[in-house]
Parts: sequence; C-alpha cells; structure tokens
Amino acid sequence: MKLLSDPSSEAARLNSLTPVAEQPLHRALGLTDGELHRICDLLSREPNHFELAVFSLLWSEHCGYKHSAPLLKRLPSTGERVLQGPGENAGVIDVGDGLAVAFKVESHNHPSAVEPFQGAATGVGGILRDIVAMGARPIALLDGLRFGSPDWSFRRAVAGIGQYGNSVGVPTVGGEAVFDEAYEHNCLVNAMCIGLLPAERVTRAGARGTGNVVLLYGATTGRDGIGGASVLASQELGEGSEEKRPSVQVGDPFTGKKLIESSLELVEGGLVASLQDCGAAGLASALAEMARDGAGVDVSLDQVPLREDGMESWEIMISESQERMVAVIEPQRLAEVEAVLDKWELHHAVIGSVTDTRELRCFFGGDLEGAIPAALLTDECPRYEVEQEPQPRRARTRVAAANRDSKAWIYEQYDQLVQSRTVRRPGLDAAVLRLLPSYRGLAVSLDGPPVGELDPFDAGAKAVLGAARNVACAGGKPLALTDCLNFGNPEKPEIGWELAQAIEGIAQAAEALGIPVVSGNVSLYNETDGRAIPPTPVVGCVGLVADVRKIPSRWRSGNSILVAEAGESLAEEAALIEFLWRSAPVLSLAHDLSDGGLERALAEAAAWSGTEANVELPSNPAGAAAVLAVPADQVPGLGWERLVQIGEVT
Repeated sequence: MKLLSDPSSEAARLNSLTPVAEQPLHRALGLTDGELHRICDLLSREPNHFELAVFSLLWSEHCGYKHSAPLLKRLPSTGERVLQGPGENAGVIDVGDGLAVAFKVESHNHPSAVEPFQGAATGVGGILRDIVAMGARPIALLDGLRFGSPDWSFRRAVAGIGQYGNSVGVPTVGGEAVFDEAYEHNCLVNAMCIGLLPAERVTRAGARGTGNVVLLYGATTGRDGIGGASVLASQELGEGSEEKRPSVQVGDPFTGKKLIESSLELVEGGLVASLQDCGAAGLASALAEMARDGAGVDVSLDQVPLREDGMESWEIMISESQERMVAVIEPQRLAEVEAVLDKWELHHAVIGSVTDTRELRCFFGGDLEGAIPAALLTDECPRYEVEQEPQPRRARTRVAAANRDSKAWIYEQYDQLVQSRTVRRPGLDAAVLRLLPSYRGLAVSLDGPPVGELDPFDAGAKAVLGAARNVACAGGKPLALTDCLNFGNPEKPEIGWELAQAIEGIAQAAEALGIPVVSGNVSLYNETDGRAIPPTPVVGCVGLVADVRKIPSRWRSGNSILVAEAGESLAEEAALIEFLWRSAPVLSLAHDLSDGGLERALAEAAAWSGTEANVELPSNPAGAAAVLAVPADQVPGLGWERLVQIGEVT
C-alpha cells in the first residue's frame, strides 16, 4: 500500500474544485493559509490532496462551526427531560409514558438560492434523515421560508418541500412564510422535523466494537453535491453563483421513503450498533463523526455503489448524494441486515470496518489514499473568537404588504393529515399532533423574529417567545427548543456582534421559560455581493398537550373576546405563556398577536372560526399579547391581571 503525498500527482484529480488555476488548492477549497499550517502541524507533515479535501469540508463553517461554537456554549441545553442535547444528529427529550421526541431544525439556504426546487426538497430529505439517525420515526415537518417576494423562486421552493414531504408520507403541519426585500438575493429555507421513539432506545452515531463492519445503504453515489458544505454553504453568494448549481444535491423522495422504513426496521430489530446520516460533506463527515469518540474506521471507497463511471476517490468521499445512511453492524448480524435492505430494494455494500486505530483511513484500489486521526477532523477544528463591533440600535422596518395576505395557498399544497395524528392543522399558531393511542399530544411551532426586526438581541428573544407563545395558544406546555441561526459573514465585526447578541437573546428567553435548547444549526455567510440578511434566528418549540380533546379551537356564540397582555420584560412574557397553556382547557380560542397587531389577529381568528365577532378595537398592546375567546361564565376564573374584554361572539 502507498500513501499519496506528492502534490503534483494529485493536482489533476482535483482540478474541478479549483476555479482559478493560479489559486492555491487549499484556498479554492475554502481553507485559509493559517488553517493549512495548522493541519500540517497536527499531522506533522503536509496533507495530500485527498486529505486536504476532507479537512476543507470538516473544517468548513457548515460542518465545523468554527466561528459559532464558542458562542453557542451560552445556550442552556440540559434539563430533566433531555436524553440527548446538542452534538448528535438531533436533540431528544423524554415526554413520559416511555416515549421520547427527537427534533431539529436545519438550513438549506444557499442551495435553495441557487436551485430553489432541489435545494428546498433536499433540505427536507436531510432533516428527515437526521431524525431517523436517532432511531425515531418522523411524524411531522415544519418549514421557515423567507424570500423577497412570492415569486417564481419561492413557488419552486414550496413545490420542492411539498413534493418531498408528500412523497415520503410525513405531514407538513406548520412554519412561516415571510416576504421582505432584504431576502431578495439570499433566501432562507429552514426545515424542522419531529420524530417519535421509545425513550430507552436512542440511537447514536459513534462507532462501537472493533471488527464490526461499516455498511453504506440507500441510493447510489454520484457527483451531485460535491463541495456543497464548503464552496457553497460556507461562502457568500455573488457573481458566479449559478456556476455552483452542480454543488446542489438532487433528491429522490421515493428512495427516501424506503430509507426511512428500512432504517427503522433495522433499529427496531436491534440490528445496528450505530447509525449516521450521510448528508453534508458526505462520507467524509459521516465517517469522521462515527470515529470521533475513540474508535477508528477503515473504508474502501472502491466498494461504494456508484451511479457514474470514472469517479475518483476524493469525489466518492465528499459527494453529498442524497438518501444514504451509514450503519455499524456486528458481522454475525450482517446477513439479517442485508435481507432487510434487499426487501426494500436498496443498494448496500460493506465499505469498511471499525478499528482501534483512532484514525479514519481511506483506501482505493488497495492504495491508502489518506490517513487522518479522526479527532483532528472534529475536536481539533479551529475555533475563532469573532470580533464584535456593536451597532447603533435600529428601528424595525415596515412590514411588507405581502405578509398580511393569506398564506393558506402555501400550506394547502402540503399533506397535513397523513399518519392520522394531526389534531390541529396549520393556519393559526401551532399545530397539534396526537400521541397515539393516548389522548396526549404535541404542540409544535417554528417561528422567526418579527418582520423587519433589526435588533439582534430582540430578534433572538422574540423568536423564542413567539414560538413558545404559539405552542401555548394551542394548549401545549413548552418543553424544549431547537434553533437555526441565519446570519451574514461572521468574519465581519458587525455580524459577529449580531450573532453573539442573538444567541444571548435566545439564551435569556429560554432561561426565562425554564426550557433547554437541545439541537440546532448555524447558517452563516448569508450575503450576496456584500449585503447581509438581517439577523434572523429561527426557533422551533415542542410542547406537551395533556389532552388533545381539550385544546383551544374556534370561538363560538356566547364567547367573550378578551386580550391578555404581558409586560415588556422576559419574566412577564414567560408568565403570559404559562397562563395561556394552563388556561387552554377552558378557552374556546387563543391566538397570538404577531406582526399585524390586534386588528390582524382578530381577522385571522374570525377566518379560522368561520364567524365574526362584535368588538371594540382598542390600541395595540405595547408588549406581547394574545386574543382569547372564553365562555362568559369562565372569565372570572381566568386569574390574569392584564385582561381586557373587547367584545363578544353573538
């Protein structure tokens, strides 16, 4: 076996990743000169080009969080219900009765800007696999969309989400659609997934058992998505963005459905020792994550099932072809595993084994292409303390008229009822899903900051409180959060400050609610031609509903219409949220006030209820508030001081 270390012998094989011939390869791959020196120091030698490509992906912002990881430590992530916090494919919380919920939100912004249909569709596919990798069955999807206008690109993204979610049989039950010219050239597509699993059976990615085999299964591997995590997701957009279209993955939801079912059959049968999604950075990331906790992995890349001829070893290693999973299997169970995969007509191959070397070693045709201590790819990823330059407080910009239009045409394209769990459909605050066969349920929401919010601390805090208030209005007690932090270039001091401030806002709001942030994603470099998006942290909330038969629904004849207001402190807003979910069983309707104010909230409640109410419209509340509809005889017992009656339903 030989180790390829001569730069000249490998250069030709990586030409497609070098857009400018004179540019050093490491820079073309997104690595700085300092990072190259750090790699050489860690390896005590120069990396060959194969190894350099692997480092460039694992050390990208998208995979390595090198500018955000130090800041993310500020977020509260522990609690009595937390079974798995940040660090795995998704967070997992215990909801009692032996049941756990896995959930996470992730971004697919740059791929959606370059190719909106496939970018959005594969964003859905990727978040589904994150949930499956925890051993959970996906039961719901939510999406957060921010575009310049409801134009062709937006409609293509909606079509991509609908095509993938509808095809795999997972309902899309909530989210938001926001239009603002600030997102005209850098749209945001955030996808959230929720799954269920037995609390004692959380599956993790870490490889275990020297001698166990590494099995790749699902779709075949092609050249689509090469460089997606580094040259696309971790750089600004601008002139030449269209040339990055080959970096966008192509999804196949029908293979995705088979992947979900086969993976769950393997997990439920106790046939896998560990499981990992093959997503951003492809096999490079999946295998590095599996080997990070002390194990080693040897992989033979020529054993990977391919759909294109003549693929080089580095292409196979970093391809982000969709619908693939990697599992660690005990050799004596391999025949059983292969029988399951054959039944589901999925490609599969043993591509390697677990070792005790602590190295990720990659072979091709018997030659050793690269050998990297796995911890260097993960634990030794550079961490940068971002410079922060505080900015003057900026007032919110005006709300675009398109945001006040009905969004029903969007979510009506999504299957909302498949799996027969949906008790409350999208359209007003949170959706509610029944935890069959009991009458307990989950209230789920995905929310961003108010349209035009430019203060980053308020953007973070309001995203948390808005998501939790939506859950409470649907009768759910908020239990935990997931976040997706969408910002510009963190190497600019003003953006570094925005990121830090938003994280502080999320942390303080979560602490006021007494709930953890158990998973999430960071999407940086959301800039086009030097213009950054506004600070846009998007937050998902999962809440527990005690009885889905007793959740707020629609206002009815004889109801009193009230406004419940909070003060402007985080503690007072948290108290309002607790009041809402505790009062839910006696409320006919509860609806959060958002960007459109009281008049808009009343119009939405009337449309949802199918009947008008007689109200006297007061001025908009200064802080957070909700519209309530309550049987008249229940009003005295509500026990909220800042409660104003404004009308009734006749």
